[in-house]
Amino acid sequence: MLAIKIFFAVLIIICAVFYVMYLWDFALVLLIVIAAVPVLMFITTLITKLLIRVELVPVHNTASKHENFPLQLRISNKSPFPVGKANAHIEYYNVFNNAINSFDLQMPIQPLNDQSAMFQLSSRYCGIVNVSCAYITITDPLRIFRFRVGKHKSTSVAVLPEGQAIGGEVSYVDRAAEESEVFSEFKPGDDPSEVFDLRGYHPGDKLNRIHWKLSSKRSEFIVKDYSLPVDIPCTLFLNLKNYEPENSRFTLAIFDTLIESLVSLSQFMLENERIHTIAYYNAKKEKFVERSITDSDALALTIQELVLSVRDDLFCQPPDLYFAEKGQLELASFTFISALPDTQVLEYIDENVDADIKNALITVTSNAAAERYRSGFAELRTIPVVVGRVTSSVKDIEL
Repeated sequence: MLAIKIFFAVLIIICAVFYVMYLWDFALVLLIVIAAVPVLMFITTLITKLLIRVELVPVHNTASKHENFPLQLRISNKSPFPVGKANAHIEYYNVFNNAINSFDLQMPIQPLNDQSAMFQLSSRYCGIVNVSCAYITITDPLRIFRFRVGKHKSTSVAVLPEGQAIGGEVSYVDRAAEESEVFSEFKPGDDPSEVFDLRGYHPGDKLNRIHWKLSSKRSEFIVKDYSLPVDIPCTLFLNLKNYEPENSRFTLAIFDTLIESLVSLSQFMLENERIHTIAYYNAKKEKFVERSITDSDALALTIQELVLSVRDDLFCQPPDLYFAEKGQLELASFTFISALPDTQVLEYIDENVDADIKNALITVTSNAAAERYRSGFAELRTIPVVVGRVTSSVKDIEL
């Protein structure tokens, strides 16, 4: 572009000299034409710049890991002048990492027209992918002048995690929620408030479970199976505070594993008819929130809310504030999901959280690091989870 400007400057000088040396009308016309071309190019391109509007929008606000998600760069050109070759500079990054990637899109822009350019991105990790049109460069047909339009138009897409299959056991304990009205559809229990099934008597059945009125109408004893409450007070607590992301190349992988550990445990509990609570710090609301997970839809909405709540600076209050707000916790099971364990927090959970089962899933970067975190507490069981290996790390958890 600089070369073209120099070329026209030299050409104007030559035409001026030609006009001075040869006082012909043709020399004057030639000088005027050559001098007017850059002015005309500047004016038309400036008008085009002022009449172009740019918008960047996602086709969908959410996507799954490894899934291509489309975005549209919408351009409205209200000027009568076309742009033969516009260059859009696109930047994007995951808030869990802030490492900016970029690429360029080249396209013509038609006059008096609304158009859109579609492109696709994908992410190996969950999180919020912020996408920005840093600028669009337009030039005149002779490429003498260049202007930037549509600067800093941005949007975001929430990339949701994938649940992994885990092995373990969901224990059926006596500590049910008060006045529970949710019972298992597949397993009997000991809650006499609702009858699960009626069946024939087996040796060893308790006499107080015999349905005497129904048995009197038949030639055999009929026994009542009571229902099994599934509304058990269980909490999965996700802590995003302990990890310092700016100091490691594992930032994205660690946050991804933390959230996928949460999703995997929640799915496992739902598969085993265990209603539970997910607790985490919502940075957008500036408080700890708890969400009751009763089915897969509730889980999906909670995870989407969780991912969207993460701020660019990854601010998160320490879990100490949650325990201070809740006071004495009385639960059937409590699972703490974190990275780089805070010994004081783990000791607090071990000593002060009243739960029949207590776990701490600690995300680590390697198998060697996992061995360092297999520490012993009186009641709290620590389970190292190697990044990207939720299934192999969580084999026999009890919830």
